[in-house]
Amino acid sequence: MDQPFQAPSVLDGLEPVMNHVAGLELGRPAVFIIDREADSVGHYRQWSASNRMVLIRADDDRKVLYDLKEQTLGEVADELKRQGLFVETTDVLFEGKPARQFVAETTVVLHRPARTHRVDPKTGQAKHKNIAGIPLSLRVVISEIRDELGKVLARWLLLTNLPETVNAAIAALWYYWRWRIETYHKLLKGAGQQIECWQQETAQVFARRLTVAAMAGVVVWRLAREESPEAAEMREVLVRLSGRQMKRGKNARPLTEPALLAGLGVLVPMLELLMHYEVQELRDLVQATLPGILRPPPKKTRRPGRGSG
Repeated sequence: MDQPFQAPSVLDGLEPVMNHVAGLELGRPAVFIIDREADSVGHYRQWSASNRMVLIRADDDRKVLYDLKEQTLGEVADELKRQGLFVETTDVLFEGKPARQFVAETTVVLHRPARTHRVDPKTGQAKHKNIAGIPLSLRVVISEIRDELGKVLARWLLLTNLPETVNAAIAALWYYWRWRIETYHKLLKGAGQQIECWQQETAQVFARRLTVAAMAGVVVWRLAREESPEAAEMREVLVRLSGRQMKRGKNARPLTEPALLAGLGVLVPMLELLMHYEVQELRDLVQATLPGILRPPPKKTRRPGRGSG
């Protein structure tokens, strides 16, 4: 096949992936952990009928049957909280700071018709159609990340057809790690990588570029967590090179991984350039061709720990 297969929708494209993974015989049943884009009634029914185990973040306004009434998942979560059913489970990190995960669960029923969203390839117009289906019973796992004062930093409403042998705390932890992986995806989508705009035409060339991008992501991930004074100084340098503004405040984090990666994208070619030019040569060249761009060089000050003696 010369061209990639065009799935009718992004979610329909998951079915071949699930079938492929299921056929790998990994030794354990596969669980597909997906973000809110997969919160689709029709696909919940399809995947459950195909015995595909899923753990999917749902929208707060997803309508379900609970306690014999139609409610939103957000209302269900609030009710469980009023009943004091949340249990503290484990330590986690949120934006680099220690936090705690609290979990509650119950069973809900998806009873509403599925609503398809398809784009007509001829007209480019979206077409919608309601498709009735049998009610589907699913577990809903509510995960809250709270700080030491009990403030909710994040809340995830997770719909799943996992068996009861997988307890809610484990399911919530699985999604937490999927959420942590999402920060890596953010590095690839922005910060100078812009993976969604790549134009490589073969899988081999794309894989090579992806490998380089992944290595850069690992470098900044490690640097963000290194505790040495040199690492702290390098983080300041990269944030400055990135040109990005950081949040201010007593508890604000002075960096983001995307800022570090953007700064690294400036630092590496800058160092490469300095292998061919002296700094004064560059300053003279800029002064001759781009007058007014440079400020006068600052007076040199002795940096702590950098002197001799």
